Amino acid sequence: MASSATLSSRRANVRSRLSVTVSELEKPELPLKSIPGDYGLPFIGAIKDRLDYFYNQGRDEFFKFKIQKYQSTVLRTNMPPGPFISSNPKVVALLDGKSFPILFDISKVEKKDLFTGTYMSSTYLTGGYRILSYLDPSEPKHAKLKQLLFFLLKLSRDRVLPEFKACYTELFKTVEYELAEKGKCSFQTPSEQAAFNFLARAFFDSNPVDSKLGSNGPSLANKWVLFQLGPIFTLGLPKYIEDLLLHTFPLPSFLVKKDYKKLYDFFYESAGLVLDEAEKMGISRDEACHNLVFATCFNSFGGIKVFFPIMLKWIGLAGENLHLSLAKEIRSVIKSNGGELSLSAMEQMPLMKSVVYESFRIDPPVQFQYGKAKKDLLIESHHAVYEVKEGEMLFGYQPFATKDPNIFDRAEEFVPDRFMGVDEEKLLKYVLWSNGPETEHPTVANKQCAGKDFVMLVSRLFVVEFFRRYDTFEVEVGPAPVGVAVTITSLKAASF
Repeated sequence: MASSATLSSRRANVRSRLSVTVSELEKPELPLKSIPGDYGLPFIGAIKDRLDYFYNQGRDEFFKFKIQKYQSTVLRTNMPPGPFISSNPKVVALLDGKSFPILFDISKVEKKDLFTGTYMSSTYLTGGYRILSYLDPSEPKHAKLKQLLFFLLKLSRDRVLPEFKACYTELFKTVEYELAEKGKCSFQTPSEQAAFNFLARAFFDSNPVDSKLGSNGPSLANKWVLFQLGPIFTLGLPKYIEDLLLHTFPLPSFLVKKDYKKLYDFFYESAGLVLDEAEKMGISRDEACHNLVFATCFNSFGGIKVFFPIMLKWIGLAGENLHLSLAKEIRSVIKSNGGELSLSAMEQMPLMKSVVYESFRIDPPVQFQYGKAKKDLLIESHHAVYEVKEGEMLFGYQPFATKDPNIFDRAEEFVPDRFMGVDEEKLLKYVLWSNGPETEHPTVANKQCAGKDFVMLVSRLFVVEFFRRYDTFEVEVGPAPVGVAVTITSLKAASF
């Protein structure tokens, strides 16, 4: 065993070589260790890890097993899809809340072509363009395209509240009707329709139902997204058939070409003001439109499609006492504001805000983050310091970071009031769903989600509009390819 003097000398030498100051490490006395884990035999190791990840163990157990095996939350492993889609599946996995945030530091990690991880979807699926999500902030087009999304959000801000209320009132009516007819209602289909209609109406002042798309927008978007995320999805097919179909070779893009063209045509016809602005910024209308399709159908629609059922699950399972507390808070604040809902009124609803934050914490809709080390780095977990070499791929599994028991008490529990009072600001920096801490904001110079504040707003709106209408409800929860499948089994209309 090396002496403490030897370890101290080695750490000093490494820190000097990496140009890392002592202030960058909160606990410089932590031991410097080699990163444990291995990648197995070439090709075979990646296939084994893929089968364990998807089928033999499952995602969470896959990581828990490796943490236990190597007694470390920083470790080496392969990440799906591996052969033959990914040329290099090897990653350094960051599985705690202390090491994870380095993935947001663009001075240390590169984000080029890493949006989906160790593989990149064909640009044939996005008009031949590398979309904003795949660009590193150092690339010239990154700032222009992100600024265009900021313009879109600013342009649509006055439509968000009224269009949300209109679209989700239709959703609630559909759920109520089906519940009365069948005794239960799957939330998925009406929720996706409401989300797609709302985004089109809020962003572009255009109702897809009145266009050639009709009510087909969600199904077209889902199919298109599957062709991009299939390598990291499971659909519940027989193991070896699904693994061959989704995880071994890319799905051919021509099979979704006509569907994507329908989406593109709708956005091109609807987004005239935004496309005009793009041209002023030096972006072609064609490239801008492909980015708008991606931002709306992949980022925004995909996020709402995943996260609203997650919120409904956790709030539903929390029980009637929470439901009544939310209803009382929301209705009393709206009443005291003249019966009108506004952004300032929602800021006066601390329990509602905390419930939304807690939902993002316990079950983040974006679970994976990737970054490639720009230089040799030191990465610190709660228990050790690890050296990463330039060019190594870093991977973070966000649910383990945001449920880190070293940061959160009762980390595995849904605690509705966790983000109320004095602890709110201290804990919010560990809510990381937006590719950055909740306490920070997106800029053209970083990779934090351009729509971070928009997503938070509509998530709050969903809870507010739900409890304006209902006192309490019950749900059944099942698995889904992404997120959860929620079935509503009872609704009690507002009684006060």
